Order: sequence, then structure tokens, then C-alpha cells
Amino acid sequence: MVLWELLLLLMKIPQTRFWDDTASCVIHDPIGTSHKYYKIGELMIGEIASQMMIFLDEYSFFEYPIPDSDNPSVVTKNYQYVLALAFAVSEINNNLQILPNVSLGFHISESYFNPRRLYQITMHFLSTQYRFIPNYKCDIQNDLIAVIGGLGSEISHHLPNILDIYKMPQFSYGNFAPMQRDQTHSWYLYQMVPNEIHQYKGIIQLLLHFSWMWVGLMTMADGDGELFLQNLLPMLSQSGICSAFTEKIPLVFFFEDFLNLQASWNKIFVNVMESKANGIVVHGETKTMICLRELLHEGQAEYKKTFGKVWIMASQMDFAALAFQKAWDIDTFHGALAFAAHSHEVPEFHLFLQNLRPHMTKGDDFIQTFWEQAFSCSFPNSNFNRDDVETCTGEERLESLSGPFFEMSMTGHSYSIYNAVYALANSLHAMYSSRSRSRIMVTRERLKYTKMEPWNVIGLENSYLHPFLRRFSFNNGAGETVHLNENGESAMGFDITNVITFPNNSFHRVKVGRMNPWALSGEDFSIDDNAITWPRSFNQIHFGPEKKSIQQIPTGICFCSGMVIPLSLCNDKCRPGYHKRRKEGKPFCCYDCVPCPQGKISHQKDLDSCTTCQEDHYPNGEQNQCIPKEVIFLSYEEPLGMGFAISALLFFFITALVLATFVKHHNTPIVKANNRNLTYTLLISLLLCFLCVLLFIGQPEKVKCLLRQVAFGMVFSVAVSCVLAKTITAVLAFMATSPGSNMRKWVGKRVASSIVLSCSLIQVVICTVWLVSSPPFPDVDMKSVAGEIVLECNEGSVAMFYCVLSYMGFLAFVSSSVAFQARKLPGTFNEAKSITFSMLVFCTVWLSFVPNYLSEKGKYMVAVEIFSILASSAGLLCCIFFPKSYIILMRPDLNKRDQLIKRKNLHI
Repeated sequence: MVLWELLLLLMKIPQTRFWDDTASCVIHDPIGTSHKYYKIGELMIGEIASQMMIFLDEYSFFEYPIPDSDNPSVVTKNYQYVLALAFAVSEINNNLQILPNVSLGFHISESYFNPRRLYQITMHFLSTQYRFIPNYKCDIQNDLIAVIGGLGSEISHHLPNILDIYKMPQFSYGNFAPMQRDQTHSWYLYQMVPNEIHQYKGIIQLLLHFSWMWVGLMTMADGDGELFLQNLLPMLSQSGICSAFTEKIPLVFFFEDFLNLQASWNKIFVNVMESKANGIVVHGETKTMICLRELLHEGQAEYKKTFGKVWIMASQMDFAALAFQKAWDIDTFHGALAFAAHSHEVPEFHLFLQNLRPHMTKGDDFIQTFWEQAFSCSFPNSNFNRDDVETCTGEERLESLSGPFFEMSMTGHSYSIYNAVYALANSLHAMYSSRSRSRIMVTRERLKYTKMEPWNVIGLENSYLHPFLRRFSFNNGAGETVHLNENGESAMGFDITNVITFPNNSFHRVKVGRMNPWALSGEDFSIDDNAITWPRSFNQIHFGPEKKSIQQIPTGICFCSGMVIPLSLCNDKCRPGYHKRRKEGKPFCCYDCVPCPQGKISHQKDLDSCTTCQEDHYPNGEQNQCIPKEVIFLSYEEPLGMGFAISALLFFFITALVLATFVKHHNTPIVKANNRNLTYTLLISLLLCFLCVLLFIGQPEKVKCLLRQVAFGMVFSVAVSCVLAKTITAVLAFMATSPGSNMRKWVGKRVASSIVLSCSLIQVVICTVWLVSSPPFPDVDMKSVAGEIVLECNEGSVAMFYCVLSYMGFLAFVSSSVAFQARKLPGTFNEAKSITFSMLVFCTVWLSFVPNYLSEKGKYMVAVEIFSILASSAGLLCCIFFPKSYIILMRPDLNKRDQLIKRKNLHI
């Protein structure tokens, strides 16, 4: 008993500290206060209430701080938690299906929001009703079988220090910080709301659902607030969400602090208002809400600004208020999204509240103080009695109170208390049903024989309940099935509610979603966007005259699928065609939007990087989608291909007419003058040159690809060889006419034929090697031309292709050189001037061909080569044969032997 005496002695010592490390919004010293609610039963349930706040003047060291416990400030809304327990016990006692032969009672004691009070309350629970002697029972009734903890993790954390000794079931309807639960306390604690870590995950899912990546955080400057930030901030970062600001509401210890902290509150208000974050996650409990309302009230009064943000509230937050805040506007919270412990409508509870009157309750020390502050009236001989308030009649209606002061529907916390009582009653019923009467008697006889201490008897009896409470399902009075998992946590999940406020300072909760971490993947989170009412500042959208098009969308709003959804971003999202680039020195949620690089696209908003299209697709002009590439080749249907084909056929027929003309006049002197056979060979090769053009037009095929470059190279080599042979023949003929010349033996058809054959044979060898080693083949080029798939002939070996061109250029160069040297020979026998000019045209065309060919892509490369073939062939035809054709057809008088001899003598 020494331990208990020491504990009692410590409790009776006056409190002389002027602050408390565990205090949050207000400080109070409730030692000696007596707010409680007691109802006798065979089995007792304890509950720790949190509804009374005692404000103090600043401590002075000249006298003891005497708390004004007779006139506390009441969080009237929290009185429903007391009534929920009383209602549940009454409902079970009247239910013959549950514990028919056992009556339940309860002992509710006020904590005054002070964790130090918990140990004293616990000792009261373990004592007889009117005597504070722990473990002393003057009768066999009022055995304590369980305790229901209050709001806050501190209560849930400190209660087990004593109750675990008795193996006492402890039910928590408040939050329980995930870092505070350990193996020592886990077996006897039952949480009627899910572990807070699940709520953090729900908040993350909510933010990601609306793509809110830039959010603010607000909490109290206490241990719970620090723990909240330590757990949530890493989860936000892992999900790609940044904290725009982290504001900690300063603690209030005394009345004077309300004035001293006004500047700090105003600074917080300005920081929050100036932030671009439209979503604010706020964490805390009842006292947090009261301090937050004070902060917002002062800030809006000072700066005359409407608070236009979306609140995301944790499940412990509730829209509570004290009496002096009754006239304050709650429009600030319009459109808030709040997590709440799952609840279900209990119609009988609503009727229970309607019939509640102060004179009808017995043992309830809370109701008079609640009634006076809720209705701003006073009972006779009350400490609250003032001249400026009316007298309470006791007939006031609870439904007339606004939401921040009392709600007629059962809140999530009250529903958790209601379920805790039903869990306890059903587990007791299951335990009694499983034990026979004889076994109970044997157990009692053994206990008497062993002479156990009283607290050990209590602990032994309580320990029997735990196997029934683990993994336990039951139906409550509302007809809903409640399940406790193996960890003693409620598996009911959270409701997501939307708060709608009204001008009379009342509000209505609308369930818009659900978060159940134990549901199947993909079904654990759901929300109805259409059911949400957003803050009024986000609903001002202006439509055009016909209400079909939006004229103006305010900043921070997304008009998505016909709905107005607030945005909470550090900057506007990058539209398709752009990608994000991080800003130096800024959080990763703040970035610049830069266009995608050439050839890449981004088809969604806010992509980290752009992607490359598939090879058969290309980016559109806005670079926000990939378009299938057009398959192209130089076809006969398009104007360019058709023009080349017509030109080639036209020149072919002109060449054929020239050939026919020369054949018809083959015996005329002008035809016979320069080796008639070479002339025919040259004209035939030109015919074939023009026909080669047709191999370059149309869809590339294997045969076409094999033939077109080879045919072109060989035919052109024959044509240039013929020109070279004609030039050399003219030079030899002139030299043979000189007196005493030995060149006569070289003049003849054999030399010309040899030149043509030998020069052409070399090109044939080059082309044969090309075809054998690396022949051309049909190919597809997807990269050279943007937006096009080019069907082409791959040359196989580019080196061999340029070898063919180089050899042809060599022949042209030799022919041009010889012709240039022979240009001044007598004109009767001389074609050198015409050949010189024709080869000048030929070389000019093919010299310009190389750079133009290399600079073009796709079908235009083919077009450049076709043009070079036509131009060079036409140059040879026109420069060499048109003057002779003119004489043959238009001046036949000049095409006579005597005219040639006469002209010869003139030259001599």
C-alpha cells in the first residue's frame, strides 16, 4: 500500500508550476473538481470525458494558483460523447437478447483536457463511489470491467500505465499515434477508430485524387503536432507532394496569451493567405479547433480578407466552439473535406436527445453546466448566474443549437463510443454463454481457496474478455455489423465528409467518400466529385451569353468534365507538348514548363519528360500527339513524277525522230562525215538514257532497284564513250589529211569501236562488282524526313555508286579536254565545237548534282538524279544533233558533197 499512499500524497500537493509541457491550447489545474456522471450497475464501464476547459489568470508566486473549477468553459459539442455512453448502456440494459441477467453501469469523469488528471481518474474508477481508496470495494457490485478513453493520443498512451496491471480492456475512440503503440500495450487496447497511419494514407489518396501537389500543413505546437509532421511529411514526399508551408499554432497558457499571441496569429494568417496552396491539411483535436477559430477570427478582422482555402481535416478535428465564439462566422469552413470515424444513423439516439431534460437525469454533474453555456442561461443558485442572462427553464430544445455547439445526429466519435459499449456487452455475453455455471462456481471456489489479492481477482476476470474481443464481429443497436481485427482495431474505416455551412452558423455534413484500408485493392478509397460543394470563392465562373462557353476561370480552378475543382499547385500544370524542368533552389513541386525537344511529344499534362514517337509515327506541330507517318515515294500520280515521265517520253520520241532522220538520210555527206555508226550508237544510248528515268519513278521494287543505277551508269558510259570516240576520230581524220602523215592507218571504224567498247567495258566491270558485292535493294527510311516514311532503293554500297559516277565523270572530262583541243580544226570535218559545248553542259549538270543530291532527302533525292539524267542527256542531244538535223531538214542545199568540198577549200 506504500505505492498508493505515495501517489495520493503527490496528487494532494498544490501545483506550483506555471506551465505544463503536456498542455496544448489551454492550461488548467482541475484537482478537486467534481464533474462526473455515475450510474450504478453490476458491471461498470469507465469513461474519460473531455469537455471542460478551465482558463487561468497568469500564475503569481505570491499565492497558490486556485483554479476556477466551478465555472469552466464547456465544449458543449463534446457532451454528446457522454450521452452516447449513457444511451448505449440504457439500450443494452433494455435488450433481453444481450446480458439478460446482468445490468451495466458507468462512471464518467471529466479530464479537463489535462493528461495529469488521468491517473487520479483511474484511481477513482478503481475505488468505491464515494471513497477514494483504490482497490477497495464495499459491495460486490460496480465492478469495473473496461475503460473508454477520451480524445487524444496522450490519454490512450497514459491509461495503460495503470490499467494494464489489471489486464483491463481499454477502448479508445480518439486517435492513436502509430509510433506510440508498442507490444506492452497492444494486447489490452482496442481502437474503435483505425490506426492514425491509415488516416495519413487516406489524406495522401485524397490529395492525389485531386492532383493537389502543393499543400499547406497546420497543427498545434505540441508533441502530437510534431509526431503528425514526422509521419506525414515523408509520406507526402514519397507521393510527389510538397509542403508549401508548415504552420504551428502557438500554445495558449493564460488569458493574457490571447492578447500576446495576436501578432503571431496574424502572421500565420497572412502566410497562409499569401500562399498559392489552396489545400490545407489541419491536424489536431477539440482544443486545436478552438485555437484555429481564434486565429482565423483575429486574422480576418485585422486584414478584412475572406479565407478562400479548402480545409482537409483529420478525424479528431470537429467543428467545436466555446460560448464566447457563438457569434463567430463559420463560413471559413464551408466546403471543407473532413475525415471522420465511420458512423451510422441511430434514429433512437435522435429521439433520446429530443427528450433530454436537466431535471430528468440523475447522477449527471455535466448537464447543468452544459445547459447553461449551450443556451446562455443560468439556473437558480448557479455560479454562472449573471444579470445579463435569462433563467434556464429546462425545456430548451437541443435541436435549436447550431452545429458547432451540438449536433443531433450521432457523430463519428459518439458512434465509436456506442460501438465500444456494444463490443464489450457482446463479448461479455459470448463469454458467459461459453462458460457453464458449474465451471464458474469451481473457479470462484479456487479463487477463495488461494486467497488472491482483490486486484488480482479483477485482473483474472478481465483477462477472460480479451480472447473474445480479438477478431470479434457483432451487430450493434443500429443493425450494422462491426468488426475488430486481430490488432484490436475497428475495421470500419473512415467516412469522408463535406461540410456545408449556412448563414445562421449551422452546418450540415454530407458523406462524399469512404476510405477503408481493409477493403480490396482499388476499392479502399472512393469519392464522389459531383457531391462535393467547394468553398464559395471557387464557384465564381462566368459563362458566355449562351452559357455554353466559359469567359473567365479564376486562378486556382480547374474546369474538368463540367465540374469546378480547385487546384493546389505551386505553378500551373504543364500542358501537353511541354515537360517539367525543376527550378533551382525550389521544392520539386515547383518547376518551369519547357517545350519538348524536336522529335518528342508529351501527350499528358505535367509529364517529367517527353517521349519519342514510334518509328512509323511523328510529332504533330503542337508536339502533343504522334501522327502516323505518310508513306511516300516518287509516283506517277503526283505532279513531279508525272512531269518527269512526260519529259522523259518526250525526249525519247525526239531522239527517236532524230535517229529516224539520220537513218533516212544515212547516205548524205553530213551523216557520213563523222562516223555514221558512232552517231547511231550515241543516239540509241540517248534513247536508253531517257528510258532509264522510268526506272526511278514508281514504288521501289527489287528489280527496279537492281537495274536503275546500273543501267544508268552503263548507258551513260556508252554515250560518253561515243562522244569521246567521235572527238578522237575527228582529230585523227584531220591529222591524217596532212602531207606525209602516218595517222592514216588509225583512221577507221575499228579505232572508234575499240574506244567505245573498252571504255564501256570498264564501267560494266565496276557495275558487276557492285551487283555481286553489295547490290541495291528496296528499303524504308523512317528517319530522314519528318512525318514521312520514304520507300527508297538502298544503294547497298555508296562507294560503288560514287565509283560509277566518278568513272562517268572521268570519261566526260577526257572527252571535254579532247574536244576543247580540237575546237579550232576546220569546221567541215569538225564536231568538236558542238561536243565541247555539250560536254560543258554535261559536266556542269553532274558537278552540281553531287551537292544537291547530298542536301536533299527522300523522294527529292531521286528527283535530283532524274533531273540530272534528263538535263545531261538533253544537252548531248541538243548540242550535237540539232545543228545537223537543222541542215538535213531545213537546209538540204548545204548537205551536198560539193558544198562540203567548197567549205573545205575555204578553210584551207
